[in-house]
Amino acid sequence: MEAGKIIATARDEGRHFLFEDEAKALLAASGIPVTPCRRAGSEEEAVSLAAEMGYPVVLKVRSALIQHKSDLGGVVLNLADEQAVRRAFQDILQRAAAVDAAAAVTVQPMAPPGIEVITGLVADRQFGPVLMFGLGGVFTEVLRDVCFRLVPVTPAEAREMTTAIKGSRLLDGFRGGPPADRQALADLLLAVSNLAVAVPGIKEMDLNPVTVYSKGLLVLDARVLLA
Repeated sequence: MEAGKIIATARDEGRHFLFEDEAKALLAASGIPVTPCRRAGSEEEAVSLAAEMGYPVVLKVRSALIQHKSDLGGVVLNLADEQAVRRAFQDILQRAAAVDAAAAVTVQPMAPPGIEVITGLVADRQFGPVLMFGLGGVFTEVLRDVCFRLVPVTPAEAREMTTAIKGSRLLDGFRGGPPADRQALADLLLAVSNLAVAVPGIKEMDLNPVTVYSKGLLVLDARVLLA
């Protein structure tokens, strides 16, 4: 689905944000690698999608009233079989019911471990969209190890961003681990910058985490707010 239709659907429903499956469809349409994310309206559909994607899978709550999914126990990881999916589906909707009786569930495959980073967009009142990049996990929450550049960025600026953070050396391999694919990272940053230019209706974007491998990367979670 093209970007305009995805955003128009949200606006028609009175939403100023995209559901994760919509956000990932927007990213995928822009050539950004994402983990597949599909809405399951029923327990049987969740089981069918899990079998189609291959185990293990992740289930998350999908609700217009629940923005912070983990706080409500709305994310269940590493589900290894059909019974686990059924239990997680029931548990998520039971917890969500007190807040949103119309909540649904999304299904997506578990991704292999790698180096976690974050990227995204924030809107500055004076300068417009600003691109952000940093290491994920504790490096973001505690050390605030991030850098910013005005949109649009050039390919050279995108590449430079991958070396601008204090923890850049961790991307070169840590304790014998393989180095991260810096070119894939630069391509991601350039694609996010281009998306901000092409779709001016985006107010804020948070791709966290993005898992980077020795070859390629995957966006595991995505949040998009609309102006």
